[in-house]
Amino acid sequence: MCDERTLRETEEYLLRNGSTLTRRHFGALVVGAGVAASLPATADALTVSDSMVEVKTPDGVAEAYLAQPTDGKHPGVILWPDAWGLRASIRQLARRLAESGYTVLAPNPYYRSTRLPALPEPLDMRDPEVRKLWGTMRALLTTDAVDHDALTYLGYLDALPSVDTSRKLGTLGYCMGGAMALRAAAALPGRVGAAASFHGAGLVTDKPDSPHLLVARMKAGCLIAIAESDDKAQPEAKDALRAAFTAAGLRAEIEVYEGTLHGWCPPDTLVYNETQAERAWSRLLELFSGALA
Repeated sequence: MCDERTLRETEEYLLRNGSTLTRRHFGALVVGAGVAASLPATADALTVSDSMVEVKTPDGVAEAYLAQPTDGKHPGVILWPDAWGLRASIRQLARRLAESGYTVLAPNPYYRSTRLPALPEPLDMRDPEVRKLWGTMRALLTTDAVDHDALTYLGYLDALPSVDTSRKLGTLGYCMGGAMALRAAAALPGRVGAAASFHGAGLVTDKPDSPHLLVARMKAGCLIAIAESDDKAQPEAKDALRAAFTAAGLRAEIEVYEGTLHGWCPPDTLVYNETQAERAWSRLLELFSGALA
């Protein structure tokens, strides 16, 4: 999640690494502006087709990016974007996952407020007006709204000809999408077999609807990839997550990724850490290959 801590840590990271970006450029580029880095090629990549689709929900019509192998039936997966929403780098990640044999749906989380693009680029989160806009859209993503969206998207995937309904569904998310991925696993436990969170925000809170309290409802194997900076800010979160999964008797790989800052997985962020992002991606593929069988 974007807050003063994550913005400050990003700026400090750039200064430590000799960046010559000005403060003005830093503010504009920190969150998804510019061209995403090229991701490594997928081994034995399947041929993939992709398109923008519209999904009817109880609250309106959500635009979404759909990537799927051109042949055969495959497990369906929801890919929940980070706070900056559905954009080129998220589509890039969805297509890459499809190349590994999954039908992937990446929705616009802010469809209740606006059609795409949801946020302006370049995105300067130091601009009070931009932060106000983002906050207004984010406020509509209540737990009930996310639960309704999850059930809708999972149902949409199951209705696609390219989805093998004899196999479990998967869900993964970045930043705020990490909590959404866990909520989806709890919303439809009989169908969701795997969930993954990359630098997830708000996974452990003191509220009664905290995602970690939903683990008891899940039947999914999970991967929780935590940024080192997030762990330093909330070191007790990983322990609460481990305790929740142990109590539920569920497999969960919960790891703090050394040397990473919040936002380190999408390839269009200035704190993108390719080495650690690739390691986390390999763990995701291993989880999905087993749990979505």
